[in-house]
Amino acid sequence: MSMTICPEGFFIYKPTAEPVSITTGYATYHSECMSDSCGPLAECTDNGGCVCVAGYEIPPGHLPTPDSYGCADSDECLKTTGICGSYSNCTNTIGAYTCTCWVGYIATNRTSPPSGTNPCTDYDECCDEICGPGTCTNNVGSYACECHDGYELVTEATPDCQDIDECLNITICGPESICTNTPGAYTCKCRVGFAPTDPAAEPSLTNICIDIVECAKVPPICGPYSNCTNSIGSYFCDCFHGFRLNKLAVIASYNNPCTDIDECYENPGICGKDTVCTNVLGTFYCSCPDGLFPSTGIVWTVGFTYCQTIESFVEEIKPPEGQTKERAFLGNMDDQLKEHVGGFLPPATVTNSFAASMEVSGVGPRVKSSRLRRSSTVSSAGDGKTGSVILGISDRLVAAMVKPVVNQTKTNVKTETVELSLESIGPEVHDVGISSLSANNNTMEINLEDLANNNNGSASVAFITLNGMESLLSHQYFKTENQTEMYSDVMTAILTSMNNTNLTEPVNFTIQHKKTAPESGLMTCVYWEEKTEETIGEDTMSWSVEGCWVAYTNENYTVCSCSHLSTFALIMQIGDPAPPNPFLEWLNRICVIVGLLFFGLAIFTFLLCSWNPKINNTARLNLCICLFFSHLLLLWNDKYTDEELACTVMAGLLHFLIVAGFVWMLLEALQLHLLVRRLTKVQVIQRDGLPKLILFVIGYGVPFVIVGVSAVIYSDGYGATEAEVCWLSRTRNFNWALTGPVILILALNWILFLATLWSLRATLVNMKSGVSQSKDTTLILFKIVAQFVILGCTWILGLYQSNLFFQVLFIILNSQQGTFLFVVHCLLNKEVRDEYIKWLTCSFNKEKKGGSVRDAPSISEDLDKEEGKK
Repeated sequence: MSMTICPEGFFIYKPTAEPVSITTGYATYHSECMSDSCGPLAECTDNGGCVCVAGYEIPPGHLPTPDSYGCADSDECLKTTGICGSYSNCTNTIGAYTCTCWVGYIATNRTSPPSGTNPCTDYDECCDEICGPGTCTNNVGSYACECHDGYELVTEATPDCQDIDECLNITICGPESICTNTPGAYTCKCRVGFAPTDPAAEPSLTNICIDIVECAKVPPICGPYSNCTNSIGSYFCDCFHGFRLNKLAVIASYNNPCTDIDECYENPGICGKDTVCTNVLGTFYCSCPDGLFPSTGIVWTVGFTYCQTIESFVEEIKPPEGQTKERAFLGNMDDQLKEHVGGFLPPATVTNSFAASMEVSGVGPRVKSSRLRRSSTVSSAGDGKTGSVILGISDRLVAAMVKPVVNQTKTNVKTETVELSLESIGPEVHDVGISSLSANNNTMEINLEDLANNNNGSASVAFITLNGMESLLSHQYFKTENQTEMYSDVMTAILTSMNNTNLTEPVNFTIQHKKTAPESGLMTCVYWEEKTEETIGEDTMSWSVEGCWVAYTNENYTVCSCSHLSTFALIMQIGDPAPPNPFLEWLNRICVIVGLLFFGLAIFTFLLCSWNPKINNTARLNLCICLFFSHLLLLWNDKYTDEELACTVMAGLLHFLIVAGFVWMLLEALQLHLLVRRLTKVQVIQRDGLPKLILFVIGYGVPFVIVGVSAVIYSDGYGATEAEVCWLSRTRNFNWALTGPVILILALNWILFLATLWSLRATLVNMKSGVSQSKDTTLILFKIVAQFVILGCTWILGLYQSNLFFQVLFIILNSQQGTFLFVVHCLLNKEVRDEYIKWLTCSFNKEKKGGSVRDAPSISEDLDKEEGKK
């Protein structure tokens, strides 16, 4: 090696033993190598020389300069073959190089870059799911993707298989549909208001969406009480007339149903003055209260019809010739109902029509308070023609109450005129068994389900009683040789809106008796029959027994079975009564007339004769007056039974007079008792007994209160009875309005009688002390006992009228009360006899020698005499 010493302190060495190659270069060594001794891109070695930094080298033939060692970039990729290993790319960089594996390859040690010692090997891209939704196939250095349906290969994307948006094809689902893209697929659905032609499959070009008819859905989409209108893709809901939505901004449905408008509540005067407004589902009805009637009849026109009195309504009627206004009224009502077939009438209108028809006919509870001037009154024989008209009206009124139903409904109506029970069943009702209906405690049992089965699954039946119908359909229409009596209400059973009314089994009626039935009577189940006599060409009507029979009876009720429906009643047949005894009738009238004569004489005597100033005849006088007029009225109380008002007044007046007579009798007994008690005291009495004012208040006030209270409680209790006399009815035990007070007064009389005897005990013990006193006391006792027996005990004989003797005795004793009173209080009084002698001999101014000697004074005078002796 040769060496050359160069300036700046370094040497150049050149090998001489080995030939110099282009790659060998020169090595420079500094004798003292500093950090900047070797220049840029070079560094000092440990032995003081300079070398290029890694990645750099001295190009061949380059000579160092004083300023630079001359290091330049070394291209490792060219310099060293296979530096990166197989399946790799070498990329030279300034001062270095990089190795990257070919696509599809990866370094064996993935944490280190590829190199000759860490060569690249094939990479399985499929492990990274590079294809996405598809099938991946690995190849050496590569892979292949097969995308699933609904995906397409997009190599620029990750993953390679990308979803296809089928909805970009706007017709893919067909018309009126909505397409929704999903990964690898799509879904189709119809727009709101549409549905696929085949509901089981999704919409498509072959299964297009068509309009849904929402209004045909079951249950109705709009809810109850509404109309549904279909439109393309939608529908509209409108509430029925008379209904509205609670939430107006929300369409009608079962969650927001149409509800009824209560017009009667929201518009109180909608029907007008003095009217009855009835709200029903969807509408309202106007009617009149009982006693009034719609001006247009049963058909009401809102804003035009008003309620007027029945009297004024009937007065305005112009009947056809030969027909009364009352009958024309019923005929007009019947004609209106015939024209109104199929229409509905509320219960209030039906009951008002019943009340009006009965009042116009002269029967029922409103007749007494009615001011209607009827052309005639209903006699005891009845009025079958009018009754038949009302029965026809009843059929049509009940039919107007019935509405078509699918289930079971029951309606009950009760007023003072009518009691009605209505039951309907529809096609959806099964196994209801026997239907039971009730009216005024009477019941009807009918197999309504069987009737429905024969009438398209629907049937309706009504059971009615009308107060007063028994007066029109009198028991006298029952043709029999026996005496008859109506023993029940008149009941009507009606099958409405039915084509087939044939009964599959008998109908049972449990009918309550109006009074306890006697054992001797024969109960008869009857129905009202109307038929046309071809021979005379007229309609005849009567009670008939055909198709009805008694199934069971006792003293309180009877069960009738009938094979048809009609109007029914229960009639009691009694054997022919004994003919009236002419002798008893003659004797009764003669005795009553004689008794009235003596009553008149007694009254005349008490008023005109001169009496001891201490004697108070007020009770005796008024007792005679009450008994006189009561006996007089009893002579005529069977003559005015056809005159309702007169008969009612007569019965009420009789009630008052008889009770007043017993009260005055009690006051007379009280007067006697007070006078008897004076026997034990020594005192001067100016006038015996109670003051007149107190006597009058008690004598007439008590009867007035009893009669007034009785009339208020049950005014119908006065009038014609079943015995055809004007007296107190037995209905609702009204006769106790007389019996009760009489029993009480008789009991008080008995108590006073015993108390009077007790007060006389001392006198009775000493009766033998003097002849005069004995006579006076005996006379007092006789008068007391006689008055008590005559006025209080003779009525008991009325309970024993089974033979002629007791009948004659009852007539004589009760009719001669006036005679007995005249004898006891007047005839046995010497002063009264003297007064009569004066009147009879016209010697009023001639005084008799010795003055007036009282050998037989009155009871009060007797007592005064006894007092004087003490």
